[in-house]
Amino acid sequence: MIDETLTEAEASMDSAVEATSEDFATVRTGRANPSLYSKVLVDYYGSPTPLQQLASFSTPDARTILITPYDASAMREIEKALSDSEVGANPSNDGKQIRIVMPEMTEERRKEYAKLVKSKGEDHKVSVRNARRKAKDAIAKAVKNGDIGEDEGERGHSDLETLTKTHTERIDEMTRRKEAELLEV
Repeated sequence: MIDETLTEAEASMDSAVEATSEDFATVRTGRANPSLYSKVLVDYYGSPTPLQQLASFSTPDARTILITPYDASAMREIEKALSDSEVGANPSNDGKQIRIVMPEMTEERRKEYAKLVKSKGEDHKVSVRNARRKAKDAIAKAVKNGDIGEDEGERGHSDLETLTKTHTERIDEMTRRKEAELLEV
């Protein structure tokens, strides 16, 4: 009973840590990175499609991303989706590929991104705490119903706290690394 609850909580916490990593990959640092566009959706024949399914990416230098659509007829929609994205891209189209030159990041912009990273990190830590609360309630209910003993329930709560602490520390470390990466000039 407790093992199942802890396993379920750990899976939920692991997915929160993974989501943190994915979110941080979409936050721009000083270098061009195709993962910045992993959450961009393109209206492709009436359905929202991830950009990475419609085009290949390359980075010829530190500030340029080249996007080559697999289907040339989707060029206009891809360009529109890039312009509308929160990344703030200014795409230029040469008929065969789309070129995005990332502007130099100002100190002010770096600080804005650092705040964004901190906020996203806190949001994901809330997800971890929600998983803890759900598991804690399940353990408390099992003790109350007499399915497990109080000592076993206490041990389950202790293991749950250790699990929670480990996952929140991982998110904190990821947040610190990303902030340092953003503020490095």
